[in-house]
Amino acid sequence: MNSNVPFSIDLRSDTVTGPSRGMRAAMAEAEVGDDVYGDDPTVNRLQAVMAERFGFEASLFFPSGTQSNLAALMAHCGRGDEYLVGQQAHTYKYEQGGAAVLASIQPQPLEHEAHGGIAIERIAAAIKPDDVHFARTRLLALENTFAGRVLPAAYVLEATAFAHARGLRTHLDGARIFNAIVKLRSDERAAVSGFDSVSVCLSKGLGAPAGSVLLGSLPLIRDARRWRKALGGGMRQAGILAAAGLYALEYNVERLAEDHENAAILAAGLRDLGLKVELPQTNMVYVDIAAGHIDTLIEHLAARGVRASIGAHTRLVTHLDVTRAKIDLALQAFREYPGWSR
Repeated sequence: MNSNVPFSIDLRSDTVTGPSRGMRAAMAEAEVGDDVYGDDPTVNRLQAVMAERFGFEASLFFPSGTQSNLAALMAHCGRGDEYLVGQQAHTYKYEQGGAAVLASIQPQPLEHEAHGGIAIERIAAAIKPDDVHFARTRLLALENTFAGRVLPAAYVLEATAFAHARGLRTHLDGARIFNAIVKLRSDERAAVSGFDSVSVCLSKGLGAPAGSVLLGSLPLIRDARRWRKALGGGMRQAGILAAAGLYALEYNVERLAEDHENAAILAAGLRDLGLKVELPQTNMVYVDIAAGHIDTLIEHLAARGVRASIGAHTRLVTHLDVTRAKIDLALQAFREYPGWSR
């Protein structure tokens, strides 16, 4: 797409956001030190703030959510152990099989329910007996939000309580947990109740350029720190990035409600075109596009300054760089597509 298009609108993901002027200023002014030595005061402050907000003993800053999730799995499980995970979950499907490839942890993928969780009956059936023929089931991993859907609070409490009763630990891929918190009008501690560890991404809806934070007990975070180093995640003057995370926590959490509202407006406009659109819960709109329109629609939108990952089941994502005015322009571009009449 021509970058000179005056109203460039990127609906591919909430990872495409750029740091605001205020965030850039916070990054430029950050006090820094060598974080491998634990000497970066801004990283330490971010970790302390996150642990306090979510009610955990400790937390650890990572370059990415993929690395944070993997370090958590490695801290919970040993070689030959198994974790239960959704068939479409990010840690299973979109992180290159890191648990199996790098940690020798066996994933046991299970089908999702409509709300994004895994039925308790499926979890129960998947737990292996204490028998030398089987991998040892150690962990249940869930994801919130899942494809833009918020896990019901009652389900989360039931699933985590069941897992603990069966001797499993629990991990939450909370890449977009703040979207769930805003949607449910909840708070951080309530949103992660029942989990032994949580990975929170700062570079999606919160708009930081990089970084995730892993939360857990002191022993778990000590183990995760060792695995972070082994995975190449030890950073030096990382306070520059941590400052962006602190800024995002202060200024970009409550405004997620705007993204949710914009997603609802976008979905309603696409539905008015006769398209099959899922009712969004947070900042993701899923719309079905007929195969014959995919390539031509991509070209049509790009010519009007709209970037989108168009496919049979298209995901459109709203974020802080997509204002209400840009939603209107994106809908105008969709309406002008001549293929709808064919």
